[in-house]
Amino acid sequence: MSRELPDVSPEQYATTAAAIEAEVGKVIVGQQALVRTVVTCLLAEGHALLEGVPGLGKTMLLKALSEAVELPFSRVQFTPDLMPADIVGTQVLEEDEHGHKAFRFRPGPVFASFLLADEVNRATPKTQSALLEAMQERAVTAGGATRPLPRPFLVMATQNPLEMEGTYPLPEAQLDRFLLKAWVPFPSADDLVTVLERTTGTHTAEVRSAADAPTIMAMIGLTRKVPVASHVMRHAVDLVVATHPGGDGAPDLVRRYVRFGASPRGAQALILAAKVGALLDGRPNVAVSDVREVAVAALRHRMVTGYEATADSIDAEQLVAALLDAVPAPTAGIRGAS
Repeated sequence: MSRELPDVSPEQYATTAAAIEAEVGKVIVGQQALVRTVVTCLLAEGHALLEGVPGLGKTMLLKALSEAVELPFSRVQFTPDLMPADIVGTQVLEEDEHGHKAFRFRPGPVFASFLLADEVNRATPKTQSALLEAMQERAVTAGGATRPLPRPFLVMATQNPLEMEGTYPLPEAQLDRFLLKAWVPFPSADDLVTVLERTTGTHTAEVRSAADAPTIMAMIGLTRKVPVASHVMRHAVDLVVATHPGGDGAPDLVRRYVRFGASPRGAQALILAAKVGALLDGRPNVAVSDVREVAVAALRHRMVTGYEATADSIDAEQLVAALLDAVPAPTAGIRGAS
């Protein structure tokens, strides 16, 4: 960023984040938890994976967020014939006014602060993997050069349930790049009525700016600065270790149905998301309860299950619930642990 970043206090952080969520809430009805998940990923400078059937407002969510923070937004519709160059960009041969020809890099849609990878699991694994470098390194290699992406940079990928036709499972390495995964529920009847009122009439909700790029970068910087006590850090580690079938404290469900547990990125996701959660509450320190609150979103996509889990209808939420029961919060003799 070329401009000097403003100073942001925990109170300003919470107030600004609440304003962003309120602006997004003008167009997204009844999905407060989903909005909180995506805002958490933005402020932790991570990426979000959303799963749900089409038509639930996932595209509108990211577009509204981009307007609320004055950052550019681009969208890629993933299809079986999509190629990596359609995402990162390509070299094109251009002729100038003097007749001289030269190759010039034409950037792809990934060169935006917010990238919506819509229905990411409809593309082939080769194309899905084109996102890996961008998500992890915040840069892409194209045309023989490594090109940095703008900051902040948020990939929000949506995927259809694997039971739907024409889907490809995301590789575990790519799933691990997503800080949090959220399930997009179907709206309640009352929320659906509100959606119809907002979308079938003449009035269109206007999303106003609640922050700008320097403010968001300053908030991301504050997220990193939040201290984490050793017992809170250890609790996050204990949860991740318990996701492994042979790990200490692994519950019976994990030992029976999980083939591979979460990677160290799972622990990083727990701590970063917990830091954001604490600051959203206006607190400058992380509690164990903050870690446990984000455990489902941080770990649900990081445990690789076997066919037995599918046969016995065991899902990720049940596995994380078993983890939280097996690894209780350390409360005895620890101030502020819960």
